[in-house]
Amino acid sequence: MNRKTEAQSIGDMGENAAEKYLKNKGYTVVGRNYRCCSGEIDIIAKYDKYIVFAEVKTRSINSLDRPGAWVDRKKQKKIITAAYMYLVENDTDLQPRFDVIEVVYDNITGVIISVEHIEDAFMQEGDYSAF
Repeated sequence: MNRKTEAQSIGDMGENAAEKYLKNKGYTVVGRNYRCCSGEIDIIAKYDKYIVFAEVKTRSINSLDRPGAWVDRKKQKKIITAAYMYLVENDTDLQPRFDVIEVVYDNITGVIISVEHIEDAFMQEGDYSAF
């Protein structure tokens, strides 16, 4: 398996675990891997008064950093812009929220060790009137 395919497979495993986790918490998943010119959103879900744009980060138990550490300001801006594009295409009265879901797995067995959900992990700076 080449490196890109392996990373893609690990990412898919993490997104599947995150989707299952959200559904178990009562979220309604309305989309996965939404792509536009500015980026991608891993999972889009509805919950209570929110439309949740979730970034899923999957790392092995041996990783030095928490998975969420990889959602830096540059990545956040891409997600926010992609969310804006999604909202232009899909009218809703729900309040947007940006979450990060950290998935940790055992790289020897491939078993998911933990799923941590960071609600309202980041937000758009400045003018919120775009939403």
